[in-house]
Amino acid sequence: MGIWDRVSGRTRSVLAAGIRSLKPPLAPGYYEELEEVLVSADLGPAMAARLVAGVRARAPRTREEAADALVVTALSLMSSRPRELFPLPLGERAGVRGLSLNSAPDLLLFYGINGAGKTTTIGKLAHRLKQHGRKPMIVAADTYRAAGIEQMTGWAQRAGVEHFDGRGGADPASVVFDGIHAARSRGSDVVLVDTAGRLQTQRNLLEELAKIGRVASKALEGGAYESLLVIDAVLGLTSLVQAREFNRAVPMTGLVLAKLDSSAKGGAVIAIESELGVPVKLVGVGEGIDDLAPFEPEAFVHSLFEA
Repeated sequence: MGIWDRVSGRTRSVLAAGIRSLKPPLAPGYYEELEEVLVSADLGPAMAARLVAGVRARAPRTREEAADALVVTALSLMSSRPRELFPLPLGERAGVRGLSLNSAPDLLLFYGINGAGKTTTIGKLAHRLKQHGRKPMIVAADTYRAAGIEQMTGWAQRAGVEHFDGRGGADPASVVFDGIHAARSRGSDVVLVDTAGRLQTQRNLLEELAKIGRVASKALEGGAYESLLVIDAVLGLTSLVQAREFNRAVPMTGLVLAKLDSSAKGGAVIAIESELGVPVKLVGVGEGIDDLAPFEPEAFVHSLFEA
């Protein structure tokens, strides 16, 4: 079974059952029933209406043509921005900016609500980057919880990568600043920063996150910067509200969908990308260290509407 056959669980199963039950596209009431199915599958009323409008414009005559129209419409509504991490390769970036390859590490800043899956995602990605020849360092900047630092350290050891741990109660921005300089001294070429979980309604913590972002971008001195919101895919459209507020505090370069498995409401991906224009870059599909993959919009959308 391939990865896209086991993701987007709840959305995929609801859509599969609902679309199979629909009358042919030329039958009266088809588009109203299709919209109801899409809303019930966590796509939301606004996105469901846009998808139905796209299908209607293509005037399908068969169920197969309707499924194709859904796929084409959904893909047209998703982000067109690059989905790979650090779109400009390290060597090419160095040549453009006149840097030596070791002069500045790249950095990925991860944030999100408590329990979204940040720490697990970072551990998996560090492992993946190491497999691709990078030299990662994990910076544990969740200084509010000793358990959080211990968990992140455990993932660093499991992945076999360097780590830099902040002291309990220390200013997270200063930990990130020191971690970037530690990465330089240890020869690491990419830094992955774990931050404390916070709700999108906690203004003081969002301001702290914005400070971390400013400090990190200044300390890099030429390295590439990714700002990644980790979303729990089980939450569905609730994640859209989170994404709006986090994006105001720290403009996102991408999203990570964690827990995109049998209980997930993956249809929210289309709504989030459409509104914010921010691409999903990675998906987590399990607890294993290898259960992280690049997001493939075409495969994902086909898995939703051709189930």
